[in-house]
Amino acid sequence: MIQRLLLLLSLLIALPAAAEAKGGVVSAGDPRAAAAGQAILRAGGTATDAAMAVMLALGVVEPQSSGIGGGGFLLHSDPQGGIATIDGRETAPAAGAPDRFLKRDGTPMGYAEAMPGGLSVGVPGNIRLMAKAHARWGRLPWARLFDPAIRLAEGGFAVTPRFLMFMGYVDRNWADFPATAALYHPGGRRPVVGTVIRNPALAATLRRIARQGPDAFYKGPIAAGIATAVASARRNPAALTVADLAGYEAKDRPAVCAAYRGYRLCGMGPPSAGAMTVLQILGMLERFNLKALGPANPVSWHLIGEAMQLAYADRDKYLADADFVAVPLAGLLDRDYLARRALLISPASSLPAYPAGSPPGAPARTAAASSEVSGTTHFVVTDGAGEVVTMTSTVEGPFGSQILSQGMMLNNELTDFTFAPEQDGAPVANRVQAGKRPLSSMAPTIVYDPQGRAVLALGSGGGKRIPMHVLKTLVGVIDWGLPVQAAIALPNIYFGGGALLVEKSPEMAVMVPALAKLGQPVTPSDLTSKVNAIEWTPAGWRGAADPRSEGVALGE
Repeated sequence: MIQRLLLLLSLLIALPAAAEAKGGVVSAGDPRAAAAGQAILRAGGTATDAAMAVMLALGVVEPQSSGIGGGGFLLHSDPQGGIATIDGRETAPAAGAPDRFLKRDGTPMGYAEAMPGGLSVGVPGNIRLMAKAHARWGRLPWARLFDPAIRLAEGGFAVTPRFLMFMGYVDRNWADFPATAALYHPGGRRPVVGTVIRNPALAATLRRIARQGPDAFYKGPIAAGIATAVASARRNPAALTVADLAGYEAKDRPAVCAAYRGYRLCGMGPPSAGAMTVLQILGMLERFNLKALGPANPVSWHLIGEAMQLAYADRDKYLADADFVAVPLAGLLDRDYLARRALLISPASSLPAYPAGSPPGAPARTAAASSEVSGTTHFVVTDGAGEVVTMTSTVEGPFGSQILSQGMMLNNELTDFTFAPEQDGAPVANRVQAGKRPLSSMAPTIVYDPQGRAVLALGSGGGKRIPMHVLKTLVGVIDWGLPVQAAIALPNIYFGGGALLVEKSPEMAVMVPALAKLGQPVTPSDLTSKVNAIEWTPAGWRGAADPRSEGVALGE
């Protein structure tokens, strides 16, 4: 068994790097968006300029995953190793109240009931995020960054298999969303791979924002159109006003950082739970010699699975928008606390349960899980000067709320709130409140070596599984010494239904019996991911993209 696994891993390691360059590199979930970033780098743009062009282009060719009708989180590293983050997460409108997703009988809606239509739409944040990033780190004119996306929207883009896969999850709803159906069901039927879709309305929207600046999105006709679309939706009409849009602010947030095996890893703080979850898991795993165990050993994956479930328990109990809820950030990452949590983990058996812990400074609180489904996209850019940008962008679920407004899909991010506002008589941390940002699992990450140099940047799509896709890749690179392309290709792991979920793969198939003997049921599952990354090598920056996705990395 071990010999076979080592052979499979050697094949993964031999995978060719997607791009290697002494200058800039772009890694994105769609080749056309990666090319947009590449073009901006070649035109003299910074990594920030290129990343924003990628974000805009993805909104055209991956409307099922992201766009200007959604939001995101951005990490920026300067050539000296300074880290900054921007929170462009959507906010609940002024009409957002804790009972937003309760039915008349007081019970919470199901996700499928709450998602389609106006009730799920948050105030989009990506354009304000873009404006803040461009003002600080951009070089090219604002309007220049829109050119690739406008060309894609006007000239059209070919439908891909991934586009069709996500469409198949939701287009049964489109009888109630005629504008969406008219655009993405050309001729009244589902398209096939290769069908070219043109979006002139989105091109016009992008031209207006390019010409007039970010206020053109948050004030005036575009804002009025968004408000009207949400209020007049055939499903779940709701109030999201022009005042809500005009008042939106993308926020600077302090990065959340922690040490692991001599490296410094940094990510996004609340309202993202991504970095906290990843860093907690790593903090618990540091007790174990994963390098000696190796990726072909079932015990390695068992240890990751145990630490994962303990960290997610803390996530569900303590994490939410820190502007509204006291979040014990320092306590959750306290080394003594994580060491105590790690002592719960045995290499020889599974825990009978995975309760949240009691980190220093933690308030009394009730645990309550949120809903996040697999949408989202990620991209990473570096330039020849050493600037690094890693950003996760999303409309939440496939095609967001299903509402099309002026060519853009509007998000359904408010379903990332916990639907039940109270549990066991106590308020839930991640309940809906006006102006609040829903908890997210997005986990853009930058890794610094012991000399303080950025050496790895990555992130992923995948809903609540995002931290695990990032975590697995980090362990592959740091503990197992794999090139990032091979680390991304390692099997995915998650949990659910009282079982450890492992990706259906030859590597995991031979380990399932040994994993099951450790005490927890093990279920092979379709755990797809969409990781994009760059890493520093002696030859320069090298990009990588998830082999499960349509993504690529391109050199400048």
